Amino acid sequence: MTPTGKAQLQIHFCVVLWGFTAILGKLITLPALPLVWWRMLIVVATLALVPRVWRGLRAMPARLIWSYAGIGVLVALHWLTFYGSIKLSNASVGATCIALATVFTALVEPWLARTRFSKRELALGIAVLPGVAMVVGGVPDSMRLGIAVGALSALLVAFFGSLNKRLVEHGDPLTVTAIELGAGTLALTVLAPLMPVLFPAFAGDLLAWPGAQDAAGLLVLALACTLLPFALSLVALRHMSAFSAQLAINLEPVYAIVLAIVLLGEQRELSVQFYLGVAIILLAVLVHPLLGRPRPIEHPEVLATAEAKGVAE
Repeated sequence: MTPTGKAQLQIHFCVVLWGFTAILGKLITLPALPLVWWRMLIVVATLALVPRVWRGLRAMPARLIWSYAGIGVLVALHWLTFYGSIKLSNASVGATCIALATVFTALVEPWLARTRFSKRELALGIAVLPGVAMVVGGVPDSMRLGIAVGALSALLVAFFGSLNKRLVEHGDPLTVTAIELGAGTLALTVLAPLMPVLFPAFAGDLLAWPGAQDAAGLLVLALACTLLPFALSLVALRHMSAFSAQLAINLEPVYAIVLAIVLLGEQRELSVQFYLGVAIILLAVLVHPLLGRPRPIEHPEVLATAEAKGVAE
């Protein structure tokens, strides 16, 4: 097999693993807050065992560490709202909402990067509106709060993804990931006492040890669905064109929704209108790379910090 063919298989395997994050978010019985806290803590504890992380940390200026830490707080809020969306609705809805990150990034990044706004990006935003309307109309009323929280999660991806692109080249990728997720873990620890007042649906006891099934799910989520695809993607993306990589990565919601149908039977909870809306959103997201010259994915390291991997381009 050629290196390119092997890379294609590797990146699609990574995307399938990322698709499982939504499934595990539904299967793990912990509320969103302790779920995300444990996931981040496990990843940070694992990275703390890597000497390269500590070398990178010692070489990094304090100002840059604080910048990455601030981004890490946004990452934590993104994961909190992503899993909160899944808990309030289901995995299919959460995965669909996160697909909007590409749209939000197209609108937010020119503002953060102070670049000229593209009519192509505006067209992308307009194109998904009918799909969003159909998705909202195609779910039970009880799930609509989950859609709103999921859209907020996608917006947070746009902000921290755009900020990461500006700063990620200034630090070792593993060190950056450890700082961001470590800061996110601390932020959630501070936020935990306020959560029962701010958003009771997300609240949970961080010190309560997860049951055996939840503990196993958290280990799979942190190691097999975060760190393993992180490592594989670093290798695969060196042997792929920007367009092929971005197209594969943008398929993550498709894999997640298919897995939700096969493993969770979520099609029984959702209408045909929902899936038509999903098709419109995903079509716009997948066509987006065709409308312009794909940018190289120069820093795939930021894939470790988001469910919406497309922001790493």
